[in-house]
Amino acid sequence: VQKALTVIIENPMNTNKMMKGPEAVKLGIADAMFAPADFLEASIAWAAGVLAGTVTVERAPVDRDETTWNTAVAMAKALVDVKTGGTSPAPYRALELVSAARTAERADAFAAEDEALADLLMGDPLRAGLYSFDLVQKRAKRPVGAPDKKLARPVTKVGVVGAGLMASQMALLFAQRLQVPVVMTDLDQTRVDKGLEYAHAQIDGMAAKGRMNGDKANRLKALITGSISKEAFADADFVIEAVFEEMKVKKAVFADVEKVVGPECVLATNTSSLSITEMASELEHPERVVGFHFFNPVAVMPLLEIVQGEQTDDATLATAFATGRSLKKTTILVKDSPSFIVNRLLGRFMSEVGRIVDEGTPVEVADKAFAGVVPMPPFVLLSLVGPAVALHNTATLAGAFPGRFTVSPALERLVAAGKSSYYLPDGTVDPEVLALAETPAEPVELSAPEVKQRVLEGLADEARRMLDDGVVSAPQDLDLAMITGAGFAFWNGGLTMMLDMSGISEKATGRRFH
Repeated sequence: VQKALTVIIENPMNTNKMMKGPEAVKLGIADAMFAPADFLEASIAWAAGVLAGTVTVERAPVDRDETTWNTAVAMAKALVDVKTGGTSPAPYRALELVSAARTAERADAFAAEDEALADLLMGDPLRAGLYSFDLVQKRAKRPVGAPDKKLARPVTKVGVVGAGLMASQMALLFAQRLQVPVVMTDLDQTRVDKGLEYAHAQIDGMAAKGRMNGDKANRLKALITGSISKEAFADADFVIEAVFEEMKVKKAVFADVEKVVGPECVLATNTSSLSITEMASELEHPERVVGFHFFNPVAVMPLLEIVQGEQTDDATLATAFATGRSLKKTTILVKDSPSFIVNRLLGRFMSEVGRIVDEGTPVEVADKAFAGVVPMPPFVLLSLVGPAVALHNTATLAGAFPGRFTVSPALERLVAAGKSSYYLPDGTVDPEVLALAETPAEPVELSAPEVKQRVLEGLADEARRMLDDGVVSAPQDLDLAMITGAGFAFWNGGLTMMLDMSGISEKATGRRFH
């Protein structure tokens, strides 16, 4: 039963990905495993042996001990509670079927499954799930608004400005997916060496796990080099910066790079919030600057926001989309606007939550409000992202849209105090963080459902404004971005479908998104 629940509950709740062959064998779903080279011949020979009686298939009897069975089901239910907050009926119905399967006759168990499918078939979660599936399978492969791919220029060498963690992750991804030389630069050799060390260590790790042989690992390492001079970018076709998130710094970087690269070299920025148009404004060729915003960790997160500045030309944009496709990323075209898609919506999300907590609602209550909406509670997410990064994003948005976005004084004090998390290792809220919180004269304490309602109304308002301002072409792009960049649940349909199904979109904005 534990292994069955891994397949039915745990794997879908945690990864939503299909298992690979070795995992299926380990769980007992498959009886034998063969190498790809002679898979067909070996599997037919094995099956023939089973039929002839020369190969015996042994399967352990199912352990139907009541205590063991019920404990496994209870543990799976606890996971479902955390992941869905009760918002998706399907996993609970699945748990009922598994629970009954301990003693049910085969025919009765199949009939119960048929009944469950009939009940769930036309429910909102299935409709939303099919909508989400269509987004990631179809819309993700044909980005709306992308120029003709024939306009894309070839990328035969990539430059990365910076050699920190994010830059090193990008360098590795470019080398691995494009199979072209990648050169990293930084202020001094120590930083460059540290970046190279990280990339090479990751390659060694993949080789150790059998994901590539030694020759391939060595070839990949040879593609990634470093320099303390931007002259190394002279023959690059695509240069991306990943330096400190400050406009003056990024402008200076691009000014230096433009002096050494060719006239058609794409200049990409990994900025998470700053204006592409302003960043390119003082360059001789502003039309070749484009936003190329990865999410962390770079190798894992599917989303890549491609941001078009006011002067970005079609050839640059087409090259960015072609490169993103070669990197196997989900690419979405975004209008140059503060914080783009995911960080703007998460900024509104965290701004609303922060305001509610500052008014008197405990952190623990706010964190319990969003099970089934976001992959982790807001203050856990803030701790993961880093309070300083969250503060910078909120401050950028508050400057652009005063009133809707507010910077929490408690968050400012948290960053000033050097705190990196709201929680202690044991899962309790850090009392030193609580001491930094707001102490309103007349505290207003909301319940978890009230917190959820208020925050989602804020998100509905922000999503409507983004669509009205043309940040993206349609609600589908907002949903695709939140699913692939922020981990919003399939069964909710991302963001806008969830807001429609709950009635929040009409209450907050007067109309539905779909």
